[in-house]
Amino acid sequence: MTRTHEQRLGLSFEVLEGLSVGDALGEALSYNHYRVRDLDDFSAFKPGTVRYTDDTAMALVIWRALAMHGSIDSDQLANSFAMEYLVSPDRGYGRMARRILEEIGAGGNWEQLSPSAFGSGSFGNGAAMRVGPLGAYFASDIESIPEQAAASARVTHFHPEGIAGAIAVALAVATAVESRGMDPTTCIERIWDSVLALTPESEVRKRLTECRGELDHFSVARMVGNGAEISAQDTVPFCIWNACRCIDDYREAFFSTVEVGGDCDTNAAIVGSIVTAFSGVSGIPEDWHRVRESLPISPPTKSDKPC
Repeated sequence: MTRTHEQRLGLSFEVLEGLSVGDALGEALSYNHYRVRDLDDFSAFKPGTVRYTDDTAMALVIWRALAMHGSIDSDQLANSFAMEYLVSPDRGYGRMARRILEEIGAGGNWEQLSPSAFGSGSFGNGAAMRVGPLGAYFASDIESIPEQAAASARVTHFHPEGIAGAIAVALAVATAVESRGMDPTTCIERIWDSVLALTPESEVRKRLTECRGELDHFSVARMVGNGAEISAQDTVPFCIWNACRCIDDYREAFFSTVEVGGDCDTNAAIVGSIVTAFSGVSGIPEDWHRVRESLPISPPTKSDKPC
């Protein structure tokens, strides 16, 4: 399906909404993750008081880059990430991300800085957590996603596992967008097929293969990880699996993601991206959406319907 730039941005913005609500509330409830199902009443919170983290801040940078250029330019993206970090450094950035972004902001070259992180580049989950809007933007051109997602990842996560995690999440989001209006079961099968077909050979892909078909979210988190190691391979497989399990139910997706613990905000951001890609922003509980900190951008379109 051919879409205009504005239509692509509209879908990308919807995914950003799902990502950011999961991110903000996942962080807010992370210290009580084991009883998250008892803590979903946000009626006492004032609108816009639950802050989002670096997950959303970096996803916003990607959305703006796509709005301006229609594709990812790694040099431009690196500078924009650094500027965003310098403006608001207290969003929970990881130690290595802070170091890289500070050095880029001081004039350093990401092509030298990123590959040297941890000796061979970072395989953290940071590239995967922010890539959802990119997957939605390129949903009608899925063959371009591995290249575009890799370009968005390399500026901070140069290791093949970090890149594979970003590619896998972007593919899941894109396929969910293209599956809107279909039966959820059909959507789930399409996501698994596209992710396993186009994600590079990696530990991320291996663990995805291992958990496909499993039924219990606690068991899968124990099997492939819950993000506690902050790595792509420890985060992405569970998130894609659980998003598929709850593809038309944002509330259950959030609860079952956060209650297994680990990197709660990032896990919920990834899962929120994928579920919203299929279900649209109307699937996000209204009171959850209301309390999340306002995003500093406006969508070009506001439709839950396929373009």
